[in-house]
This record gives sequence, structure tokens and C-alpha cells, in this order.
Amino acid sequence: MSTSDIKIWCTWALAVTYEAGEYTKQKFNAEKTGGDPVIPSPNLDTDLVMVCDCLADVLIKAYKNPIKMQIDIARYSKLISPKNTGHNQEKEEKLLERCPPGHEGTKLVDKPATILDASGTIIAWYLPDALTKTAQGLEDVGSTPGCINLSPAWFQQKHENLSDPEVSASLKGPSSKNILKAIARPAAIASAALRVMHPQQYFAGLRALSHLGDKAVSKELPQMPETLQYWASMFNTLSIISNRETPNHRDHLSIPECFNILTTVGNYSNARMRLSDMGFMEWKGIGFLGHGI
Repeated sequence: MSTSDIKIWCTWALAVTYEAGEYTKQKFNAEKTGGDPVIPSPNLDTDLVMVCDCLADVLIKAYKNPIKMQIDIARYSKLISPKNTGHNQEKEEKLLERCPPGHEGTKLVDKPATILDASGTIIAWYLPDALTKTAQGLEDVGSTPGCINLSPAWFQQKHENLSDPEVSASLKGPSSKNILKAIARPAAIASAALRVMHPQQYFAGLRALSHLGDKAVSKELPQMPETLQYWASMFNTLSIISNRETPNHRDHLSIPECFNILTTVGNYSNARMRLSDMGFMEWKGIGFLGHGI
């Protein structure tokens, strides 16, 4: 895949993320094929190398533990309309009848695994314990109950998307740099996982942020160049939900062919997450869950 049109400033946090992603991908391939040992980049600190090693190990375990389902994800995606919000239980049951997952009741998944649809396409990666405690680094971010959205560039709600994107309000305050530094490590690890799980999406995100950096400088967009310097994720938006139980819902802004990444951080026990589109498949102790539904 050509990356000649991607420019990453060496001072960007994203430069370290890129190195972590390449190392994780090479490590994954070496363990999958029995190849030679991989030497990490000198730009990666020892702690980050150890976390990437752990991530590659969990990715390999998930890759070698496929769970096949009967659902046809392409057909399922076409059947979903904006009216299928996930809140109406009757509509969701009818949707599952037309695209059954292939198992009865709740299926518990508590080991690294990949979830495959009827065609053999990987539609989810489950990576428990991939994000080690030392790599979480979010103790001071989103500690109060609620939800905050972080983005170096997005369009403000209820505004026409004809103007330039802006830095999200949560990153315009005096603590923005501290927030970005706090999320840098987990953002880099999540992006490294995406490098293995969905390389096309990974490079699309990298390319978009690269072009955004050029535009932010040439158009002198307020605060954006500084924010991008510390932004470490291949995704352009991060939502942190703190001490909240979310109802069943479906995000219609997501692209079916791409992955969202969900993870939990902090000290907790007996955590559970249920995905109703997978027939109420239940996940125990989420480390990373990359899914494309």
C-alpha cells in the first residue's frame, strides 16, 4: 500500500503511534508465520514496546480463536435504516429474525477471539487485557460521571457543515494539553490494534489527519495545529463515558465496513457488555473490542 501522500511531522504524537503500529504489525506477522524476531524502533520507549508485545500476543490468540456466526453482515447492514435506533425491542427482534446470529440465548465470550460472519469476514476482534493498567493513563480524564467528546477537528452540532471544522470544546480549555497527553498512550495502542485489524481504515485515518495538518496550517485554523501536535489516535474523535450504563443503541454515523473500538479503563470487576446485533453476545472484561456493525 502506498503511503507517499502521507506526511507526519516528527514532533507529532502521531509519529510515535505510527512506529507502534508498524512494530505491532510486524510482531503479529512474525508470530503468525514463525518469522524472525522483530527489532523495535529506537523511537519507542521500553514501556511502549512491552505494551505492543502484549497487544501482539493477544491479537494472535484472537486470530487463532475464530467464532463463526450465521449472520450475513452485508445483508444485515443493508436492512438497517435510521429507524433502527436499537431502542425498539420489537424492531430489533424482527431484525434478528431476518438475520439470525446462529446461536440461542446469550453467548459468553471471555477469551481473545475473532467473530466471523457467514462469509468468513471478521466482523469483530475481542482483545481482553490488551490494554495493560500501566498503559491506560486516563485517571484524570472523564473522572466525573458523564460523557465528553474529544476531537482535533469536527463540525459543531446544529451548524451547517459548510464552514471549516473546529477543535472540540473539551479541548479548547487550559487543560487541553494535559488531557491529550493523558490519552496519548491508550490512543496509540488502540491505533496499533487497528493497524492489524483493519489496515485500510488505519491508513485512511492517518492520511486524513496528515491532510488536516496541512489545511490547519495553510488556513490558520484556530488551535488546530497545536491540538494535532498532541493528538495520538488514528481516529478523529474519542468519546469517554464515565460511570454510566448505556442503553441499547445504534450509531448510524458509523460506516459498516469500518471498525469502532471500545475499551474499558480503571479498576473494576465483573464487567459485561452485550451486543444485541450479535444475538446478545456477552463480552467479559473488555480490553479492546473492534467491531464493524
